[in-house]
Amino acid sequence: MTKLRCVHFVGFKGEEYHSAVKAFGPPHFIHRGWDVRAQREIAGDDLVVFANGPHDQSPRVKSFDDLREPTP
Repeated sequence: MTKLRCVHFVGFKGEEYHSAVKAFGPPHFIHRGWDVRAQREIAGDDLVVFANGPHDQSPRVKSFDDLREPTP
């Protein structure tokens, strides 16, 4: 069985998202920020792409809220 390597984008808010997609392909998961909940969702072979900050930054203890769909 082949394991799927997932791509996680963390903290993207604007045009940098499009540059990341060109470089790494579309993400499987998008995390609003780097927190302990996002860290738990990363498997050992996954690729994590940060919009800002170093690759080894510590996750925030307090979780970011989930994305909300706009209401009509």
